[in-house]
Order: sequence, then C-alpha cells, then structure tokens
Amino acid sequence: MKSVTLRLDEPPSVADIGIGVHGVATAHDTFRLPDLWQLHLYHYDGALSLGGSVHRIRPGHISLVPPDTDVHFRYRGRSEHVYVHFRLHDSGAPLSVPVMQDAGGDSTRLAELLRSAVSTRASSPRHATAEVWTVLWRVAGLARVDRAGQPHPLVAATQAYVEEHLAGPLRVPDIAASVGVSHTHLTRVFRAETGLTVVSYIRRRRLQRARHLLLSSTQSIHAIAAAVGIADLQAFNKACRRELGASPRAVRAGHEHRPRRG
Repeated sequence: MKSVTLRLDEPPSVADIGIGVHGVATAHDTFRLPDLWQLHLYHYDGALSLGGSVHRIRPGHISLVPPDTDVHFRYRGRSEHVYVHFRLHDSGAPLSVPVMQDAGGDSTRLAELLRSAVSTRASSPRHATAEVWTVLWRVAGLARVDRAGQPHPLVAATQAYVEEHLAGPLRVPDIAASVGVSHTHLTRVFRAETGLTVVSYIRRRRLQRARHLLLSSTQSIHAIAAAVGIADLQAFNKACRRELGASPRAVRAGHEHRPRRG
C-alpha cells in the first residue's frame, strides 16, 4: 500500500491522541485498529510495512494508516512518536495521500500542533480536534507541493516566512537560515522558480499589502508604512512610486497608475 484516500471536508472524530513509546520490550509489533485511522509523527528510525509495502521510518516522517489494516512496526531500541486514532466522514472530495511522507521543514510545526492537541484533549476536546484537523490538511498538502502548478517547497517555505515577517526586517540570509538552505541556493532556486529575486518579491508583497491598506483602511500613511516594514516615510513614498506608480496619498485617492514592467 503506497497511498490512502482522505476526505477532510468535515472535522475528524478523535478517539485518542498521545505519545507512544515502543521498542522497549520487543523490536516488533503487529496490530490493527478495526474502525480507526492511525496518524503517527515519528521521532525514531525503524520500518513500517502494510499491504505488501515497506516504508522506512525516520525522525520527521509522518504516516497515515486506514482502518482495518494490519500494520507491522520494527524498532531499533526505544522508539517514540505522537499518535492520533480517529474516524473520518465519508463526505467531501477525495484526497490521495502517501502512506509515509517526510514532513521536512513542516515537521516542527506539525509536532507543535499535535502536542498541543495532546495537552488540550482532556480539557478541551474541540480544541484538540481542530488541531488534528489542521494537521491532516497540512499532511494532505505535503503531497501536493510536487504536482504540476504547485510551488516548489523551498519557494513556498520562503513565501510563508515573508508573509509572517512582512512588518519587520527581512534579510535574505535570515530567510535562508529559516528554511535550512544557503543564501546562494535560496537565491538561485527562488529566481529560477518565480522569475524574481527574493528582495524583489519582498518589495512587491510589501507594496501589495500597502496598497490594500491604503485603499481599504483609515490607518495613517505612517502607520501603513510601519505595518509593511518600511518605517521611513521617504523610503515608503519612493517604493510606492516605483511599485504602484503613484505616491501613497495618490493611491489612497484612487489615482494609482501602475508602471509598466519590462
């Protein structure tokens, strides 16, 4: 079994969630959950096999096993993972997702969400369910980044970092470090995939957000400049003219004239 089909239009019903520890008493487990899906986020090396397929387990990998499926685990000593046992509804669009995936840079965020769900399960089950639903959507999204028309994973990670830090200082070396690659590699891949340098993309996103705020809010121009990471009003005015073809006041008044791009 290489892939499974998920339907995520409705939230899952979480039966149990926690931290599993295996490999202490035995190096091999075989079991089946007749009515429940299994999601595991791993912190160890090992192997999982089901339906005639063997999948290597490594830290940061995440697996999805459908109900009523015999699954075999092999461990190399003490092995810890976060697990969720849950039910899915039959309605909604089908999503094909690999049984095993390397979550890569998303593994830290997925672990945070799952551990939050573990800690809130007893006191706030709906909160825990919301966290698990978010994790499932993110896991389904891991499979789609390699499909035609979807952004390169490195580009997507860079864009996400920029969106989260648009109001503050954004330096390409810091972004590269956050996504785990060198400055040079990030610059090369981003330009090859988007046709823009990282610096040009940051400038464009800042001015796109500034345009939205100028047209849709009553914030002062000074506040908008600060909100998009350009605190100096002279620099903000210059950036607006270059990117939007008009001063901030003219954009706000509806007199924007986009410059032609060659």
